[in-house]
Amino acid sequence: MTQHIEFPWSITNTGDLLDPFPLHLETGITRLPDGCLLVAARTELHGCSGRMLDWWFTFFETTQHIKWWHPHDHVAHHGWNSAWKKGERYYGASIEAVESLGDIPPVKAKLKFHDPKEVFDPAQLQQAQDSGALSAAICARIGFGEHVQLDPQGDPLDGEMLHLTRDTPTGCVLRSRFLLGRNSLNPVRDVPDVLGLNLLRHCYSEFTYLSRFLPSLYYGEHANGEKAPLPW
Repeated sequence: MTQHIEFPWSITNTGDLLDPFPLHLETGITRLPDGCLLVAARTELHGCSGRMLDWWFTFFETTQHIKWWHPHDHVAHHGWNSAWKKGERYYGASIEAVESLGDIPPVKAKLKFHDPKEVFDPAQLQQAQDSGALSAAICARIGFGEHVQLDPQGDPLDGEMLHLTRDTPTGCVLRSRFLLGRNSLNPVRDVPDVLGLNLLRHCYSEFTYLSRFLPSLYYGEHANGEKAPLPW
């Protein structure tokens, strides 16, 4: 049963995100009419697949793991809550970490992950999966700082995050979106453009790093019972 959501997801109104056809904004930032900042990034994950990326969120659990993910910006992993189960699930789970965004000093971050069916129309989601337009969807509410405000369900109120993959013959393409400033009375002041640009760079870099080792880790862990393809 889907839990009650305190406020609707706004990020799905920022473009036809389940359509693989190029959008007006694939990489960059834009200020929305309500002042919130939308950050977009497109990253090619060569040799990877959506199932690998989805599995990664059931695997990483230590500071060492997240430093593999981004050796420069990721500082510390403070763990998942009890809703997370290694190798099996992350929907409904919350995570706390410390990370920097390029030139922006390290800050605490809190994320709570959701089933994509809570974010997108289930019928549209299924259609995108069946057509090959979508191979994975990682959805979370996000918050930053020492005192992240949460709603009654434990969701951070600052913003929203999506990572959507589409498998290709050479790997998968990742479409990332962040919506920042949802809990601010003055998002233009509290979420300046430079923060969004640093987040864009951080996102592109971390998933580029991840793509370099994820296939070997995935097959080495015998994830999803899949056998590694033989190079020779």
